[in-house]
Amino acid sequence: MPTACLATGYSMTPASTAAAPDTEDARAAAGGDRAAFQRLYRRHADRIHGAVLRLAGYDHARAEDLTQDAFVRAWQKLAEFRHESAFGTWLYRLAVNVALMDIRSRHADPVGFVDHESLPEHGDTPFCAAERDELERVIAKLPPRARAVLVLHDIEGWKHEDISRELDMAVGTSKAQLHRARALLRKLLGETA
Repeated sequence: MPTACLATGYSMTPASTAAAPDTEDARAAAGGDRAAFQRLYRRHADRIHGAVLRLAGYDHARAEDLTQDAFVRAWQKLAEFRHESAFGTWLYRLAVNVALMDIRSRHADPVGFVDHESLPEHGDTPFCAAERDELERVIAKLPPRARAVLVLHDIEGWKHEDISRELDMAVGTSKAQLHRARALLRKLLGETA
């Protein structure tokens, strides 16, 4: 059953509720059925875009491109999907890999720094939306690898072992990057640690 996010008003469908139709649609799409792939796209586009948006430092244009790239890659690799995991899990992992490859191809150069003047003042806008927007802007300021570790660990729920494999770093480096990202967040948000 879809639930509404109070902060954004967006409807969110849990990944597990789409598993049965996903299996049928994934098999049909692997056979060339474009309508089946379109249904998969509609069911998963918001979740994939959200994950990629966070990894892209809240750069909306880049996230749109990466989301599109992820679905193009999914279409190309659908015949390789072995149905050992849920389609949504496979697609999510593929999309994260697309975003991480993009970060690597940019040699982890910082992206889209935001001026302090453009951050909202406390109390200027409603609490939930303003705080969420400010947090998104501050996360976008983090160095890309630190941001990737923070997003994958704290937002997406990955374990350090998985992050270290995916980002080709030691587990200790993943933990250090997470610590660094959290310290930078506190600093940028004006907290004293």
